[in-house]
Amino acid sequence: MNRYDTDVVAWANEQAAAIRAGRFDLLDIEHIADEIEDVGKSEARELSSRMVVLLAHLLKWKYEPSHRGSSWQITIRTQRRSIERHLKQVPSLKTKLKDPEWLESVWDDALDLAARETGLNCFPDTCPWQFEQMIAVDFWPD
Repeated sequence: MNRYDTDVVAWANEQAAAIRAGRFDLLDIEHIADEIEDVGKSEARELSSRMVVLLAHLLKWKYEPSHRGSSWQITIRTQRRSIERHLKQVPSLKTKLKDPEWLESVWDDALDLAARETGLNCFPDTCPWQFEQMIAVDFWPD
């Protein structure tokens, strides 16, 4: 059994040490490739998660005006800033914003979250906002 399967942290430290020592013959190339791909997947999950929270709160803001408060404003502002920062740090993720399947998945998750938190089931099937609107500091859906 490979160290990767029993203790991934120890495995990672060993692989890093082998690279630094120039001992490329000791590298577990297949698992290194998997881990590198996982970094990209993790970054994409981070963007998705923040988009879901932002969209759910925008939905709540629009469809539950009587419940609007500073905590929702703070959440919306925080997610906007975090999304912008994340896209600056990982600009290749901007391609996700044009991927219809990704957008549909994020929207579906946002609908689920908003419905669970509000008990409402009146939300649109597709996102009514463009990305630029969603992250604009002065956009607050009526």
